Amino acid sequence: MSIQELHPFKGRKYTNLKDSFDLSGRVYLITGSGGYLGVRHAEAVLEANGIPVINDIHEDRIESTLSQLKGRFGDRPILGLQADITSKPQVDAMVQKTVAALGRLDGLINNAAKNPKMIGEIDNELTRFENLPLEQWLEDLAVGLTGAFLCAQACGREMARRGGGVIVNVSSDLGIIAPDQRVYLKPGQNPGEQAYKPVSYSVVKGGLVMLTAYLATYWAERNIRVNTLTPASVYNGQDWALVQNISERVPLGRMSHPDEFKGALVFLLSDASSYMTGHNLILDGGRSVW
Repeated sequence: MSIQELHPFKGRKYTNLKDSFDLSGRVYLITGSGGYLGVRHAEAVLEANGIPVINDIHEDRIESTLSQLKGRFGDRPILGLQADITSKPQVDAMVQKTVAALGRLDGLINNAAKNPKMIGEIDNELTRFENLPLEQWLEDLAVGLTGAFLCAQACGREMARRGGGVIVNVSSDLGIIAPDQRVYLKPGQNPGEQAYKPVSYSVVKGGLVMLTAYLATYWAERNIRVNTLTPASVYNGQDWALVQNISERVPLGRMSHPDEFKGALVFLLSDASSYMTGHNLILDGGRSVW
């Protein structure tokens, strides 16, 4: 018996680099697909020839996303499934429907989260730690952490049954560094009068990094790889003062374009990252280095 046959890689053969990024025929469930980055995640899967399953709690967002994607990608297979990811019965049913409709499930992108935009009408006092409503704390954790747990549980069970798959948990730079609350200070405001990024957001995003580490070791023997994608400072029409404040804290001197995470996501979903698990891939323009 050869060394290749004895070694755990079991005779794995060289894969052409270009082909290693190809997701042809593979099915990926994306939670919160109706959101700003969720749509880009779906585009990335389609651009790499994969099949996205569009999930959101809001039916109208699903329809809007499907319309947008079909307008660009034509009749490529795409599935839309409405479900509340904080409900175990709905999550289990969503996975069952995915397999029934598409015959397989190859990966999960835990993208859904509640993310206050810090623009428009917001009660600044209620964003302070000492005033944050318990209801908001519980709701933020329910969507961002409990939802990720339930989806990883249901999808992981199915992928383990099939012999492997991938999970990507979408975190944030504010899951690895504390928010610099000064960036939310608007011209004319005194320090302490600005809105604060809620503590629940950082706790959720930091929790996803640890969920990745736990699941990476737990699922390894079932050939399921689990990694974190950490985007940061995504431009989405924010107030110019906020854009400037954040950009000054980023070595590259700017916020990110939402399309700049597509390559990293495809890398994590594809065979190109076949020896990577438990990793947090950070794309923050260098902000966490300072």
